[in-house]
Amino acid sequence: MSFDRVEIPYGAYWSTPFVRWQGAFQHLHAMRFAAHVAKAELAKRNISPQVFDFGVFGMTVVQFQSFYGAPWPLYEIGATRISGPMLSQVCATGVRALIAGASEIQTGLATVALTITADRCSNGPHIYFPAPRGPGGTGTTEDQVLYNFSHDPIGGHAMGDTAENVAIKYGITTEQQHAVVLRRYEQYQDAVANGRKFQKRYMTLPFPVPKPNFRGEDTAIEGDEGITASTAEGLAKLKPIKEGGTLTFGGQTHPADGNAGIVLALPEKAAELSQNPNIRIRIRAFGQGRAEVAFMPEAPIFASKAALDRAGVSIKDIAAIKSHNPFAVNDIAFAQATGADLNSMNNFGCSLIWGHPQGPTGSRGIIELIEELVLRGGGLGLFQGCAAGDSSLATVIEVSDR
Repeated sequence: MSFDRVEIPYGAYWSTPFVRWQGAFQHLHAMRFAAHVAKAELAKRNISPQVFDFGVFGMTVVQFQSFYGAPWPLYEIGATRISGPMLSQVCATGVRALIAGASEIQTGLATVALTITADRCSNGPHIYFPAPRGPGGTGTTEDQVLYNFSHDPIGGHAMGDTAENVAIKYGITTEQQHAVVLRRYEQYQDAVANGRKFQKRYMTLPFPVPKPNFRGEDTAIEGDEGITASTAEGLAKLKPIKEGGTLTFGGQTHPADGNAGIVLALPEKAAELSQNPNIRIRIRAFGQGRAEVAFMPEAPIFASKAALDRAGVSIKDIAAIKSHNPFAVNDIAFAQATGADLNSMNNFGCSLIWGHPQGPTGSRGIIELIEELVLRGGGLGLFQGCAAGDSSLATVIEVSDR
């Protein structure tokens, strides 16, 4: 499908800081928090909630009464007459929400769509599943976040095992992984330089953290919390997590909490809602892919190829690349397979550094990709990222003059 009728109004997007789990956001209901933030950010941009005729809510970790889906947070925002789906594709949820909103507009079912993604890995639910015919009628349980990090239902492996498998396949060493971590941390420093000038292009900072009842402010934070200040000396002291392996705790990201939002619209509506109508942001294509079982970090290679092919461009045409990289292995394998420049990917930060709240992770990556392209004066950008189930989604974004 072509998405020639869909644009992202410049500046009509936002993200909270990402906070390491059990941090400043741990007390906040993820859906209500996302609605609270979206309402404030829309008001800041003078965008009325009544302009939306479609909404998408993406989330992967259930919250109290999340059974009610997207209509609840949409109503909280003030979009009281619209509905839409609640989506979950684990770490690819941000791109999947974008696909849903863009498809609705492209097919003529909507003119302006709001996509919101949120998750709270902190205090994940402990779920009991009844099994009346089980031994003694005893059911099964899971800690939704922690259990699933360690038990893939297809292969039975942990997430970290997928990184080890890809490291073996591509001949990636611990030292190479640590070199990427240092480079990504260096790139993140560009985002927080000059009083977090880059992040303030799309993020309200200092960020007011609401009370649990969303009546008043609990505290304020300066930006992302829980970032590890990596050094070559510190990383060198870390031992592989598994005996004989390559992956250390320094070579992977951390669970986090947060939310993000992106507005999509028909071109004429996008110009009206834009903070700068001279900037045009188009979605050129999406792509999806899946790797072999237990090779999750390799999946973005296939999704990116599909997206590039649909956009009719090659990796050489891409000015900026952003990835959801839960492991440093992701970027190394991608660069080896595609010829992308490993050191120039993920300028201004990535999930390897600022954390991984699942649902909104891709949304923030796409927002930062757009802002990097704007600073470059336009061009094509690629966002790609892996997701549980050895899957991946990717998108090609174009920024130009209108």
